[in-house]
Amino acid sequence: MERVTDDLIRIDEPHVHELLRANIWQVRGRERDLVVDAGLGVASLRGHVPALFERDPVLVLTHRHLDHVGSAHEFGDRRMHPATEVDGTPASLRGPEVAALLGLEWPDAPDLLINGVPSETFEVDDYAIPPAPATAVLSDGDTIDLGDRQLRVLHLPGHTPGCLCLFDEHSGALFSGDVVYDDVLLDELPESDIPAYFDSMRRLRSLPVEVVYPGHGDPFDGDRLGELVDAYVAARSRNRSS
Repeated sequence: MERVTDDLIRIDEPHVHELLRANIWQVRGRERDLVVDAGLGVASLRGHVPALFERDPVLVLTHRHLDHVGSAHEFGDRRMHPATEVDGTPASLRGPEVAALLGLEWPDAPDLLINGVPSETFEVDDYAIPPAPATAVLSDGDTIDLGDRQLRVLHLPGHTPGCLCLFDEHSGALFSGDVVYDDVLLDELPESDIPAYFDSMRRLRSLPVEVVYPGHGDPFDGDRLGELVDAYVAARSRNRSS
């Protein structure tokens, strides 16, 4: 757990392989807290980070991949795009199986994607993601109101059909999920849509973003966001014309 600012905490799962080690963001509001994404769910968030649940937080899922929805069932208020269905989500902790699920070419995938278990009785091959139906669905332009700050919902498909970002127009903070992070972006997965991703990235470029809190890796500033978007658009534009 890392306190990033006075009202923002980052949580991750340290025993998980970097491919699936996603950020869980807790935003403290005056009236309610927001949690962005729910990790892989190998260990109970409620059991290990009880402070996360003290104020009945709003959980927003940025998309449906296993490393972002694993503990979603532990939250009472679960909000997501209609395409983000957490019911029968494909899941495994074994590298070759995850590579197959995500359509990744990963010939040297490790057998296990965790290097620790939460208890002696934990069985790796019994790992599954419990159903966590939406208590509210989100659409582009919706608002998450925490009392002293509001975050606008952006539907930015491409990585998956239901990808969402949350943008605080007052502070310029963007919670980007897997739409953009400072690494190789995955746009050739079974659910990916490259033309939609292209359009989503161009939309991001038009926003007055000051800081990005991504689904993976460390935060970065708006200038770096511009560089990442420009590089992606340039690369995909070359592919379109070839």
